[in-house]
Amino acid sequence: MQPISAEITAAHQSIDLLSARGVSKRFQSSVVLENVSFSVWEGEVLGLIGPNGAGKTTLFECLAGLIPVDAGEVQFRQQATVSRKNVLFYLPDGIRPWADQTVSWAVSFFEALYGRVSSDSAALLSALKLDHLLKRRIWMLSKGESKRLLLLLGLLTPQPILLADEPFDGLDLRQTKEVMALLRTHAAKGRTLFVSIHQLTDAARVCDRLVLLSAGRVVGEGTLDELSAKAGVTGGGLEEVFLALT
Repeated sequence: MQPISAEITAAHQSIDLLSARGVSKRFQSSVVLENVSFSVWEGEVLGLIGPNGAGKTTLFECLAGLIPVDAGEVQFRQQATVSRKNVLFYLPDGIRPWADQTVSWAVSFFEALYGRVSSDSAALLSALKLDHLLKRRIWMLSKGESKRLLLLLGLLTPQPILLADEPFDGLDLRQTKEVMALLRTHAAKGRTLFVSIHQLTDAARVCDRLVLLSAGRVVGEGTLDELSAKAGVTGGGLEEVFLALT
């Protein structure tokens, strides 16, 4: 995909939907996040990029309010006191809720919980190739099917920001492309998507901007072109840029 244009960048830059300022987190003697700062803009697909162990999941848990930060703050529209559950929905990686229930039950539960009509979920079921699995119990789903079901449930939620930890993990090439297109469609309708991705090729294709995280520190934030300029990399991809900045 092409990076967002300069006009869109300028428009979004004035609207910091979510921002982290100096966020730090330590577990005993281990520093997991150190002075992390970045902004999430309204209506964008923002990628959190970094290798395993970089602190991506810990950062998402701090943003979602699941664990407290040791320093810094998280703001929504420049306010730090807003209830997180009203402004963002977090999809963790590697979970399988309501394992004994069917796909149909989980979808119906979210429809009722968030006041969504059946046509909304029917469209997502079709787009994510899950409509033939409605009677399947969740524990019986493959890793990719479970991941797509979680994404469907997340896209049914009304919060302006969706955090998704490794949404492409377990998906094959075709499924990844289809999910990318679906995320772009929802972003175009105004939903803000913040996704953590360790596959750099996938990130470069789907994300408007990127936050590069290495050993708990932000080493870059911006479009691929902006990060390439910062890294002094000409004609390279995201992998070359990440290596140059770390």
